Amino acid sequence: MKISEVANHVNLPISTIRYYEKIGVIPDEHMLRDHNNYRIYAQSIIQHLEVVKQCLAVGFTIHEIQSMISKHGFSSNDQASVIQAKISEIEEIQNKLENSKQNLYEILKSDITCEDGFGKY
Repeated sequence: MKISEVANHVNLPISTIRYYEKIGVIPDEHMLRDHNNYRIYAQSIIQHLEVVKQCLAVGFTIHEIQSMISKHGFSSNDQASVIQAKISEIEEIQNKLENSKQNLYEILKSDITCEDGFGKY
């Protein structure tokens, strides 16, 4: 497949696919060069990029994904560890957001206004 076909299949810009190649998110096993030096992608690239997109959607950064790909596979325990660490990170963020929300409610209850200057009663 050509890069434009891959982009259409996975709904990603061509520039993103090229960036993923550059940083190693797309391993060489998914891509060849033809006689004109154009990229030709294996069908397996579709599933690979869908997994990348899914990882991004649940909160992994592109650099975390890059690191996972560079390991060339995970044991079940390694995979569970990585996922559990991401769950813990998300829970920590949720706690911080909940605390921030509670602090804002407290500010509302304290009847602080800005009419006479910032933070004056």
